[in-house]
Amino acid sequence: MLVKKIGIDLGTTNTLVHVPGRGIVINEPSVVAYSTTDKKVLAVGDVAKEMLGRTPDTIVALRPLKDGVIADYKTTEAMLRYFINKAIGGWRFTRPEVMIAVPGGITSTERRAVIDATMSAGAKAAYIIKQPVAAAIGANIPIGSASGHMIVEMGGGTSEIAVISLGGIVYNTSARIGGTRLDVAITDYIRRKYNMAVGERTAEDIKINVGSAIYMKNPMQMEVRGRDMVTGLPRTITVTSDDVTEAIQSDLELLINSVKGVLFNTPPELSADVIEKGMILSGGTSNLRHMDTLLTQATGVPSYRAEDSMLCVALGTGVALDNLGSYKRSILSAK
Repeated sequence: MLVKKIGIDLGTTNTLVHVPGRGIVINEPSVVAYSTTDKKVLAVGDVAKEMLGRTPDTIVALRPLKDGVIADYKTTEAMLRYFINKAIGGWRFTRPEVMIAVPGGITSTERRAVIDATMSAGAKAAYIIKQPVAAAIGANIPIGSASGHMIVEMGGGTSEIAVISLGGIVYNTSARIGGTRLDVAITDYIRRKYNMAVGERTAEDIKINVGSAIYMKNPMQMEVRGRDMVTGLPRTITVTSDDVTEAIQSDLELLINSVKGVLFNTPPELSADVIEKGMILSGGTSNLRHMDTLLTQATGVPSYRAEDSMLCVALGTGVALDNLGSYKRSILSAK
């Protein structure tokens, strides 16, 4: 089967690739490892993530995207080329049409950089769709109806909060709060409280295994290994879900304020729709325990986690790309 269309959720933490008719074909970390001596790319995705924090001086493993936008153009281009080639297979006779999901608050310069990188990576045509719109489509929200729908897409680099009606965004905001920022908060908290240094991957494991958005009646526990800040020797401590909740409180408050800001600026008629239907949560960070409960308590608006919340944006890009005519108002294109 010739692959002619590819939808990509180009995330700060993970990149997902959707091929219409085949579903999600790639779900790998947005990490690239390259040699500093000859600038040659050594690994991308899962293999590159294994190298994070473990490389010698001659190898650099990094995330080429920061806060949902390109921070390192050449590395991003190499990563896109790898994912496009992997989705298509070794041999190809035609270049594919590619749709990339980007943050709602992206600037024209940042958007141009994404399009240029996609075209350089081997696309015949590049299309841009905003993440909240793609997430809403992927969550099976009827965005074309004359009714207000609120989506909170919580990714690795940013959280996109938007109210959508008649196929377009009525009001939205991008909060630079995502999974990676929560990981940093956990790392800093453990350094302050336990005088111990842990790496990025360990902080992510703590968040996934025992993390909670609100304090739990029966806190969960996890043994964590790291380096003692005083002696410099390896050490093991026990971290609880309450530790994680305390560590990420200030970031979650910023997220809540962003959600409240969108609700405040939503027209009254659409506000009534949002209160009736509730807000839909998508993205990997929405899987943090009790995130839906926290937002419901803070705003008074019912919150529901979307089915396959991590895949919503990627699924939405695939659906939109397969139905370009229907979603033309929601898509920005560049040939």
